[in-house]
Amino acid sequence: MTRLPIIQVDAFADRPFTGNPAAVMPLEEWLPDDVLQKIANENNLSETAFTVPVEGDADYELRWFTPTTEVALCGHATLASGHVLIEGERVRFRTRKAGDLSVERQGEGYALSLPAWKPEPKPLPIIVDALGCRAAQTLWHPHRYGLVVVETADEVLALKPDFQAMARQGDVLTIVTAPGKDTDIISRVFAPGAGINEDPVTGSAHAVMVPYWAERLGRDSFTAYQASARGGHLTCRLAGDRVILGGRCVTVIEGTFHL
Repeated sequence: MTRLPIIQVDAFADRPFTGNPAAVMPLEEWLPDDVLQKIANENNLSETAFTVPVEGDADYELRWFTPTTEVALCGHATLASGHVLIEGERVRFRTRKAGDLSVERQGEGYALSLPAWKPEPKPLPIIVDALGCRAAQTLWHPHRYGLVVVETADEVLALKPDFQAMARQGDVLTIVTAPGKDTDIISRVFAPGAGINEDPVTGSAHAVMVPYWAERLGRDSFTAYQASARGGHLTCRLAGDRVILGGRCVTVIEGTFHL
């Protein structure tokens, strides 16, 4: 029997039961991909992050799995991995599809550096219809992120999507956003095609949203709230070709996975 460490972290959270839970599983070497996928399915969280130590310009290689698929980028599970693995002021991650990422200490929390994935205008009629909203603007990023902009925060809060219709579009991460009430922007994020109807707090969605909102607001720094049932607050900053997200983490479970 193989024993693997597992740590569950609420990311973008300052107390348990808020933010977005992620499982972090530090490994010494990679397991077969199908085993990683089965572990993520067993964990049944929006993301399980796996890391392996590396040498050179990164400290660890990092991969992320939903219960059904490996994803190109996951922000909250990267933040959670940094929370678990950071020893000094910064920990660096090498990834297969999102380049190099890092997590740095920032006050009582962390600063997460992600690539800035600027979306471009594109009609998304099927997604908008499945959302049941009136879109003011729709945009797309080729990593299969759809950004739907509506007029008000109340429209974001009132959404009742047709998840089956959205799932038929495949592994698309759909972001709905508007100017916020108590924060500069508000959003909700849906990924039923990846086994997640609504994601609690999505770092990678902000990698797409921040370039859009920085241009629209006319400034590089602002606050954000993702309005899921759990909810999560972030600070956002556009720094050239990087998006820097600020947030805190809470460890809620530490244990052993028996394989």
